[in-house]
Amino acid sequence: QLHVVESGGGLVQPGGSLRLSCTASGFRVGLYAIGWFRQAPGKEREEVACMSAGDGITHYTNSGEGRFTMSRDNAMNTVYLQMNNLSPEDTARYYCAALDGYFRCSGYEAREYDYWGQGTQVTVSS
Repeated sequence: QLHVVESGGGLVQPGGSLRLSCTASGFRVGLYAIGWFRQAPGKEREEVACMSAGDGITHYTNSGEGRFTMSRDNAMNTVYLQMNNLSPEDTARYYCAALDGYFRCSGYEAREYDYWGQGTQVTVSS
């Protein structure tokens, strides 16, 4: 079975940082497009960032541009989301997802991703 597991969430004060991890099992993260999404209560699930398969080119939405950075460690079969300068608006459950069959990640809806983790909660509060 192919699955991903997120970790690294927690409570952080405004302006703080967190690094989320997405560890894959059953597939190589380098061969799949990987997306980070988040969902706050009462809101739609939205894409934060994604990384293309192979070359690892990253794409950031307005939510993450300039503050969030994706990276990949193929040896650890893990992708990361470094989040800096967090604000209360970033409070959400963050999900990692893998897109099978495509290299480029941008332009795809969340519903098109194939494998999802259970998410990790990020709470930004003072």
